[in-house]
Amino acid sequence: MNTLPAYSGARISGCWALRADGSAGGEGSLDRLLPSISTSLSPRKRTTSQCKSEPPLLRTSKRTIYTAGRPPWYNEHGTQSKEAFVIGLCGGSASGKTTVARKIIEALDVPWVVLLSMDSFYKVLTAEQQLLAANNDYNFDHPDAFDFSLLVHTLRKLKQGKSVKIPVYDFNTHGRQKEWKTVYGASVIIFEGIMSFADKELLKLLDMKIFVDTDSDIRLVRRLRRDITERGRDIEGVIKQYNKFVKPAFEQYIEPTMRLADIVVPRGGGNMVAIDLIVQHVHSQLEERKLRWDMAALASAHQAQPLPQTLSVLESTPQVRGMHTIIRNKETSRDEFIFYSKRLMRLLIERARSFLPSQVHIVQTPQGEDYEGRTFHGKRITGVSILRAGETMEPALRAVCKDVRIGKILIQTNQDTGEPELHYLRLPKDISEDHVILMDCTVSTGAAAMMAIRVLLDHDAQEDKILLVSLLMAEMGVHSVAYAFPQVKIITTAVDKKVNDLFHIIPGIGNFGDRYFGTDAPPDWSDDDMDEPSC
Repeated sequence: MNTLPAYSGARISGCWALRADGSAGGEGSLDRLLPSISTSLSPRKRTTSQCKSEPPLLRTSKRTIYTAGRPPWYNEHGTQSKEAFVIGLCGGSASGKTTVARKIIEALDVPWVVLLSMDSFYKVLTAEQQLLAANNDYNFDHPDAFDFSLLVHTLRKLKQGKSVKIPVYDFNTHGRQKEWKTVYGASVIIFEGIMSFADKELLKLLDMKIFVDTDSDIRLVRRLRRDITERGRDIEGVIKQYNKFVKPAFEQYIEPTMRLADIVVPRGGGNMVAIDLIVQHVHSQLEERKLRWDMAALASAHQAQPLPQTLSVLESTPQVRGMHTIIRNKETSRDEFIFYSKRLMRLLIERARSFLPSQVHIVQTPQGEDYEGRTFHGKRITGVSILRAGETMEPALRAVCKDVRIGKILIQTNQDTGEPELHYLRLPKDISEDHVILMDCTVSTGAAAMMAIRVLLDHDAQEDKILLVSLLMAEMGVHSVAYAFPQVKIITTAVDKKVNDLFHIIPGIGNFGDRYFGTDAPPDWSDDDMDEPSC
């Protein structure tokens, strides 16, 4: 029978310090940790605060965890009911904060998190400061070295579930790269940095404050190894900077903030007892903040209500009715299903195009006469398809709108929670002034459409410039979208009144994606078509 070491909990300045009896033997001797160091200088490696070559994910034995986050789900009113849970990790340089963060993420076993590093928010240095930094005479361990206003603004938006742009800081040039990284909010945000507790506004955003307490000798060894092997610096420069700036800054600015922590973790990532206790608390908080997509609430919220004025249904002419007859027929072959679906899509896009703003435009005909016509009055048109079925509408959009830009969104249902989740996103740059045509072939509950609209709004698209187009919608989905986003224009070729207990449209059209692509529908398929992409 294995015996565990005895652990004692001591109350220190309002926080619990988790300490093991005896010395920090898990770290080993300094000689073992000291890297093999060459006195000759090697070429500097390009080191940034957020490495673009590494995907934003962490693989564990159980699942893949997406560390770039995602927009948390919203309730039936289109608003986020709970803010994200933010964990702040503070500690001296090279104390093991990132290791602790990753251990927490692995133990939490949640699929969507944000791991935000304070290193991304160093200020851009002036020419004079650049010279000081080159001679190891610039203090990167002082509060003034960080852009706290940008940091607080970014973390606040993340906590609200908004998408943000994170600067990518280059430690060799001491500047920000041109391209910033897009990150979404999530259920859990872990923020780590040496000055995590140094700003009052920043502290207000932290739901849990953890201080990683590691022996100063261990931290020095780790810093030597990191700065020499990863940042191309020499031993003398690293030690000079440590003695002149790092050590004094720890004693003056960082160590005193330990009293603000809720939990102190000695020995960093090796202290699994502390990490387990942290994870238990976070799990309890997540259970209280759990976001649920309440299908029943949607189903009953708008019963017997008239259809909204923002809805436009294609006139049910004999031609339109005939095409619906064909594509709704379960005996229709795949070739005919595709052919008549494409015809309906073209009519639908033409109808949607008529809702875009236009202005008078006078041209001269070949006969030399003026003709008073109309032309599009807007910056651009962007199409966004909800994968996979929405992608089938792209050819019709391209045929109607010349040079249209195309984006894609993949939303899937979490089989454990029943909630829609964003799995893939590719949008054109700067859609803030664009008129966006959002395409999905069927809308049942409105879950995927509402999340897609929320993502567009998070990317600064304007609600009154979004048009949702769908071949077939259920009244429930129409009401849900219109209630949550009253300025979004909804265009469809038909609206069916009912959804069944599985939230399939009745009488419906079946699983559009499977009928179009010739694949087999899973037993729990949804009319909102939140399934795998076709590629």
